[in-house]
Order: sequence, then structure tokens, then C-alpha cells
Amino acid sequence: MDLSLNADQVAILDSLESLTRPYAGVSLHETGFSLTDGALDRELQQGGFLDVASDPDLGMVTAAIVVERLARLPQATRAALASIIAPILKLNTQTPLCIVAGDQLQRPLRFLGAGATVVVVTDTVSSFTATASQVRAEPDALYGYPVGTLVEMPSDREEHDVGSDVFMTHWRIALAAESAGLLAAALDSVCAYTAQRHQFGRPLASFQGMRHRLAETKVRTNGVYWLAMRAGATLNPADAALAAFHAQESARQVVYDLHQFMGGMGMTLEHPLHLWTYRLKLLASEMGGRGNNALAAARSIWG
Repeated sequence: MDLSLNADQVAILDSLESLTRPYAGVSLHETGFSLTDGALDRELQQGGFLDVASDPDLGMVTAAIVVERLARLPQATRAALASIIAPILKLNTQTPLCIVAGDQLQRPLRFLGAGATVVVVTDTVSSFTATASQVRAEPDALYGYPVGTLVEMPSDREEHDVGSDVFMTHWRIALAAESAGLLAAALDSVCAYTAQRHQFGRPLASFQGMRHRLAETKVRTNGVYWLAMRAGATLNPADAALAAFHAQESARQVVYDLHQFMGGMGMTLEHPLHLWTYRLKLLASEMGGRGNNALAAARSIWG
């Protein structure tokens, strides 16, 4: 399978780079636990970057590539679910999209607020528009995303003509692609810091033990990326479950290391590392966590 970028994908990434460059350069000193930018969301929407999966000449792999690249920004965007989930449900990408697995309540959901579309995945896939009475705001949450808690779910919901297996496959692709970008940005941030920070008269990044662990993080990050791209290309439930499992397992393995490499700075909000790692922490708990995705991969492969 050839997953190298084609000419259209290179052009899209070049355009995306031009659009996001001013946002990537924003001051990150003490930004708080999450960072969003409505202007960025509007530009992505107006530029058509969230609609690439609907174009038969671009498809799901291109959507996954866009999601991965946007996840590297310090700003949390709605790109993953808007690009990969909204098209299969024929939903408006301008509206925040949240997902509830089963009838779970009291769980923080990314970008949940009044007016958001909440998708409920059981044996079927349904959705409703959240009202203020159904949402509890969580302004002090530490997840790296703006989140809200769903406290009430209506029984009257719109049913979608999409099987839950197909939906879960797309959700796992979205999670893996976003995780790949978050891991890449977090690793780049730590590598830059450890190359500049000196201890015992030499850069931290020159110590062999640290180099080995950073190299392992790079291998894991690359693995998450390629598994996400493969799943986007095949839309195979087993590929998607393996990609999501590896993304969540990799987040569990490396987030602690990345903060440890930063020393005391890794425990503060002065450095932006938390903008990516706190998002990884929340993604690692979605769909029941890595155990559920490992089981889903096993069932898809062996039945």
C-alpha cells in the first residue's frame, strides 16, 4: 500500500501551512489548560479543509492527514470529528460535534455546549442538539480541550442510517489521526527544549539515556501516524481498532516521559507541553480506553 502524499495532498498541506502559520506562532506563555481560537475554526471552515473527506478524489486519508497536521497546533480545534465523523452522518461541520458511547452521562465531552450536536452510539447511531439544561459547563477542567458534561439525554433523537460498526471505524480513525499529531507536536516541543537546556555543561538531549527514550517516542509516534493512514485508506474495522489501540497505548507510555524530560518546567503552565499531552490524556480514555480497542481489534481479526 502506497501512503506517500500525492500532488493534491501536498497542495492541501501547503495551503494549510500558510493558513495556520500565524496561529502556530501565538505567544504560549501561561496560556492556561486549553487554548482555542474561533477565528482559526472559521478559517478552516471557510477554506474547505474540514470537507475534504466528502470529495471522492481526496477521501478519508486526506481528511486524516489534515486532522493530524491540525492537531500539532497549540490550539485545540474541532477538526477531527468535523472532518471524519460529520460527513458520514451528513451533519453541518460548523456545529460542534460530541460523541457519547452508549447511554453514558456525567462524562466530559470535548466542545460540548448548548447548540452542539451530540451523537449517541449504541446498537444504532442517533443524535440530538444539546440545550443549556442538558449541559454542565466545566470551565476548570484540565483536559486541554474546552469540555462540558452531559447531565441529561433526551429519548427523542434523530436516527442516522449508518451502522454502529461503520461509525466506530471512523471514530477510531479520527482518534488515531489526532493522537498522531498531538504526539508529534509534544515530541517536537520536548526535543527543542532539551536541545537548548544545559546540565553538567552540555545539552540535555546529548545524554544517551534521554536520546534512547526520545527515539522510542519517535518510533511510537510514527507508528500511530502510519496505522491511522492505513485505517483511513482501508476503512477496515480491524485496522481502525489497531490504530486507536496503538494511539492510546502510546499516549500512556510516553506522556509521563515527556513531562519528566522537562524537569520542573514540565510541572508548570509556562511551557506549552500540556496543551498537547492533556489532550492526549482525554483521548486515551475515549471508547472505553485502549483495552476496549484491543478487544475490538481481536474480534475484528479472529471473530
